[in-house]
Amino acid sequence: MPHPAPDPVDTLLTRAVGLPEPGTRARLRRAASLTQAEVAEAIGVHRIQVVRWESGQAEPRNPHRRSYGHLLARLADQYPEAASAPEPAEAS
Repeated sequence: MPHPAPDPVDTLLTRAVGLPEPGTRARLRRAASLTQAEVAEAIGVHRIQVVRWESGQAEPRNPHRRSYGHLLARLADQYPEAASAPEPAEAS
């Protein structure tokens, strides 16, 4: 029996996982006392990818984006102060 075609709207919504700003990603991870290596292992990527995601050098792509977004959303629920902390101003 063939699988039904995915709903185009669901496909778009799945792709459009919003993520917090890179600095917030790192703050959330640190608030939970997680290492970049632990996050990488849980998501299934190399640690350098987490480094790049947290520094803004790269953005995760699906399916890792969904997993990373889910992790960050759960961490934001547990650590709202880390999620809402203002980004530091850049030095001029």
